[in-house]
Amino acid sequence: MSTNAESFTIGQLARRTDLSVRTIRFWSDAGLVPPTGRSAGGYRLYGPEAVLRLELVRTLRELGLGLDVVEQVLSRAVTVTDVAAAQVAALDAEIRTLRLRRAVLSTVVKRGSSIEETLLMHKLARLSARERQQIIDDFVADVVTGIDPDSPAAGVAESMRQMAELPDDPAPEQVDAWIELGELVANADFRERVRAMAVAGAGSDQLDHELDYHAVSEHAGRALAENIDPASPQGGTILDHLVAPSLAPEDRSRLIEQLEVFVDARVERYWHLLAVINGRPPHPPAVPNFEWLIAALRAHTP
Repeated sequence: MSTNAESFTIGQLARRTDLSVRTIRFWSDAGLVPPTGRSAGGYRLYGPEAVLRLELVRTLRELGLGLDVVEQVLSRAVTVTDVAAAQVAALDAEIRTLRLRRAVLSTVVKRGSSIEETLLMHKLARLSARERQQIIDDFVADVVTGIDPDSPAAGVAESMRQMAELPDDPAPEQVDAWIELGELVANADFRERVRAMAVAGAGSDQLDHELDYHAVSEHAGRALAENIDPASPQGGTILDHLVAPSLAPEDRSRLIEQLEVFVDARVERYWHLLAVINGRPPHPPAVPNFEWLIAALRAHTP
């Protein structure tokens, strides 16, 4: 028992605060809740303010503050506001790290990745903002080497450099998109493909025979939806809506060659991933429509 109405033993404090005797003794030894005296039997005694002090220590500890920070708050060396602001920043960083780990693990599950792939994905996701941008910058520089910087192709390549950065608080699908983007630009075959497209487009920004892209989307898209064989008579009829039937065979062959240079699903995937990373809705895929058109042209060109 206490020696007076204003003093409490550790056991009495434990019952009042629902804390363990061991915890109160530990905090007392750390100087957070100092005793006000000793009983005749040598037991520690605490004043009535100890109850509120223990509640405050418990609250700060549950918020994740270390004992040294709690001591600074109690001694008024720092304010609770300052500590809270620092703790929010620390929690934000921890949340970002947890989201990053979750995104990598989710991607591993979806892909059935090997150990090597898992290590690569984790490395890509952990890169700093500057390191991530450098990967994209190196990719674009490789693509445009030797190409006139004022050409349309160089402008398109430059646009591939922009906005390839994760936000400060990325969603799992944005992290997943960045991992895939990093893997894509590291692929030598993809880099060569984009380079070939840039070189081919360096002298022109349009096909020899202009196509109505909206018409391709409408007619070829409908043909795909209805599973119409591009080599069938019905496919030929649809083709006539897109390419003039009077176009000479050699011009059709040239159109096929040009389309095959500029139609690539991986490049379209690149733009899709950029849109996801930047929180924009991706455009509907157009490459399947043009692949159907190419197949129809091949089938119906003498």
